[in-house]
Amino acid sequence: MKIEPAVLENAIVRLEPLTESHREELRPLAQEPELWALTSLRGDGEHFDTWFDLMLDGQADGGQVSHLVRAQTDGRAAGHSAYLAITPAHKRLEIGWTWYGPMARGTKVNPACKRLLLGRVFDCGAERVELKTHHRNLRSQNAMQKMGATREGRLRRHLLCWTGEWRDTVWFSVLREEWPRVRDGLDARLSG
Repeated sequence: MKIEPAVLENAIVRLEPLTESHREELRPLAQEPELWALTSLRGDGEHFDTWFDLMLDGQADGGQVSHLVRAQTDGRAAGHSAYLAITPAHKRLEIGWTWYGPMARGTKVNPACKRLLLGRVFDCGAERVELKTHHRNLRSQNAMQKMGATREGRLRRHLLCWTGEWRDTVWFSVLREEWPRVRDGLDARLSG
């Protein structure tokens, strides 16, 4: 399994491998404090550059591929999503650091992104894709379940958040043999 940065697109979104040129385009979308309330690292206000630099640094060492999510309707930035914890020897990775600006929430942007991201990694030989979230992030948990991912469990007191709160992490996954079912569900949502 080898995941190279690549532009991915469909009729709804275009995912561009994150570069320095995207910094100022993403900055205004990241300013909502609610986006970061349940994350391990803060990315709003004065914290944005540290977060953005971390996303770029993850790419430099090959363990991450971040994407600017762009809406095809108007060409504007809509959010961010990444491949994380890329582990070629075990043919697995995580999709995470996914967040969207208010104009993209509740639209087809997230299923369109997941359709592209999942399709690419399974085409590249992945056997397992992991997704995880804060135990209090019910919106993300509901999105993962709606997508067709399997809820695997909860790791208690897994991460210390920037707020000082301990996060239990809720894990989901999609396995290679489950991908056709998940793909068909995403395609049905996107065509409706």
